Amino acid sequence: MGYWLLKTEPGEYAWEDLQREGVAAWTGVKNAQAQGNLRAMKAGDLAVIYHSGERRAVGVAEVVRPAYPDPQGDGGVCVDVRALAPLPAPVPLEALKQEPTFEGSLLLRQGRLSVVPLSPAEWRDLEGLADVIARTGGLRSAETGAERF
Repeated sequence: MGYWLLKTEPGEYAWEDLQREGVAAWTGVKNAQAQGNLRAMKAGDLAVIYHSGERRAVGVAEVVRPAYPDPQGDGGVCVDVRALAPLPAPVPLEALKQEPTFEGSLLLRQGRLSVVPLSPAEWRDLEGLADVIARTGGLRSAETGAERF
């Protein structure tokens, strides 16, 4: 199974839009590297939906149809994704930057890349951060109680 991060501007297409629609084509991706990542996706892969304007991961989707020609007709491909569930709490980019697992991640190295592969360890840590934030209201240092992000 593959893991991915799909970026979207919430003012154009938000996690809530995907939840309402249930299944949607992830269209309009133009960058060649992001297109290659779309082509690598398989049915059953999981993707976290990331609101780029808010700089936070918000929900989990599943790829239900692998790459096919983008109906917008720009010569690229798209995939169909189905909304699964919101994350227990949004995970801000600042929290991911503090995780050793994300050192060297394309998410941090190529901030404008709209379709990003995640390793199983990055996926696990992102889900873990969402759980911790949901339980505590934020990530806090054990020593000081101060927010880590």
